[in-house]
Amino acid sequence: MDDMTTFAWDSTTDDVTDGIDLSDMTAVITGSSSGLGVETARALAARGARIIGANRAGDKSVAALDALRAEVPGVDAAIVDLDLGSLASVRSCAQQIHDITDRVDILINNAGVMATPQEATTDGFKRQFGTNHLGHFLLTRELHDLLASGGKGGGARVVCLSSAGHWGSAVDLDDPNYSNRPYDKWEAYGQSKTANALHAHEISIRYREDGISAFSVHPGVIMTNLARYLTEQ
Repeated sequence: MDDMTTFAWDSTTDDVTDGIDLSDMTAVITGSSSGLGVETARALAARGARIIGANRAGDKSVAALDALRAEVPGVDAAIVDLDLGSLASVRSCAQQIHDITDRVDILINNAGVMATPQEATTDGFKRQFGTNHLGHFLLTRELHDLLASGGKGGGARVVCLSSAGHWGSAVDLDDPNYSNRPYDKWEAYGQSKTANALHAHEISIRYREDGISAFSVHPGVIMTNLARYLTEQ
């Protein structure tokens, strides 16, 4: 694959990663037990990456790990428990990752929720902003030293999954938690996705000298369980 290769709507993950060697690299992927996270883990593992999936504990997470090992024989993979709606869980997850590895080359902040009812995280934040942005913000910060170690080896990357939904709202810094305005599920989703994009932008500035770059990615419209709160109407 040369630098002039272009991709289209029907390009696969294998097309995009063709010729890329990720051997000796460690990738942390949030939400690797379903949806895009499953395919992301498979694609990176197929190119030699060590995979650490950060998911809610349970049978689904274990099944995804077993499926990855079956799909990519010999893969070095592990799972750690993560509930992005709990800052205590985020800190615990980061510690688990520190116990497993001394460096992170790729962090993919993939997990998220969309158009949820007016619910709160364990810490009292609106669920979409707390889960999609604040949880990933804290996880990235807690893994900074491991990312910096990866950066010394040629550059670490942070990928923040955003969405075209960011057009739905800027981040209301005066009331991000909808304490003084009516809750709108789509506006709240847009706010969280804007926050994801701004997070990536700021990482690229603040962590640049540590060899860490960051990217905000809109993955396209794909039917996954992200849409579980939607109806057919």
